[in-house]
Amino acid sequence: MRPDTPAENVDHTAEAARLERTAGLYPEDAEALLLRAAAHLELADARPAATALYDRLLAAPDKLENAPLVRALKASNLWEYDHEAEARAIIDGLRTTAPRDPAPWVIIAESLESHDELEAAHDTFTEAATLLLTDVQEPPYATHPLLYGRHRVRRMLGLPHDDWDARADTLHSSSVSLDELHDPKRVWSLGSDNPQELEAEISRLRAELGAYREALSRPFPVAVLHWPAAELAELLSAYPDLATEYPSHPAHLSTIESSLRELSTSGTPNLGIVTGTVPSYEAFAASEGTSPADTTLLPQYATTLAARGRALAWPPQQRGECWCGVGTVYAECHGGSEA
Repeated sequence: MRPDTPAENVDHTAEAARLERTAGLYPEDAEALLLRAAAHLELADARPAATALYDRLLAAPDKLENAPLVRALKASNLWEYDHEAEARAIIDGLRTTAPRDPAPWVIIAESLESHDELEAAHDTFTEAATLLLTDVQEPPYATHPLLYGRHRVRRMLGLPHDDWDARADTLHSSSVSLDELHDPKRVWSLGSDNPQELEAEISRLRAELGAYREALSRPFPVAVLHWPAAELAELLSAYPDLATEYPSHPAHLSTIESSLRELSTSGTPNLGIVTGTVPSYEAFAASEGTSPADTTLLPQYATTLAARGRALAWPPQQRGECWCGVGTVYAECHGGSEA
């Protein structure tokens, strides 16, 4: 499917079948491709078929990069076609295991919210924020929906603002405040005969649309390419001209962190790191008809990996494992103040 294909013109069933075939050709990307296929099946209202894809992935959970995300998507899908008990069991299990990725939390909380389980949705959003954002000065881009969702549910419950709500207000960049966007009384304005109320609601809807478009315009992170030590050694042995780009592995790791911090300081959201392998890079170079020694190919390769769902969000949580792969806590490794 072309990126500019209007949604109403998409044959979701055919697109899901195409993605399944592609997953068979590229098993290293099967997880990302099958999740997209399942999303198309949900849009086609083929929800049992989507559940079958989630089960197919979960049949080998040890091989998944993000098993909690798959379980969360399965739970949300199950609830939409009257498998509430099973969905609740999965949601309870995810809350117990407390994944470190914000995406599963957002999915299960929004699923609870959409079925009018507002107190449970609020508790889920709050658990996630407490787990992932305690003592974090600048919430990563991927965690913003947690704070926005929590703010929305609290407004519907009539709860007063707290520190997390204030943080959400600070992160929100739209011309219309979160308090207005999440005002429970907005639904009444849609039936109003007052032109001023209708005009105000149109302005709020335009602001919401702008925020959705901004999010969709960056479907994958701005990613920096990372080479593990063994892969970098193999790369430089095969293509010594790249030594100017990578004088040493420690310097390479330091450059990654400093580049990402510079991008973050400049206001670039949704940053990530992709890990390269020499066979994958050589295959990409061959597909582009270019020599792997061409340094201009490196950022293209990084972007392609990110588009294929291979990016790890940056920065990791301070108590999470560092992106460099040595097994050290990020705050004590490249996340240190002097990194």
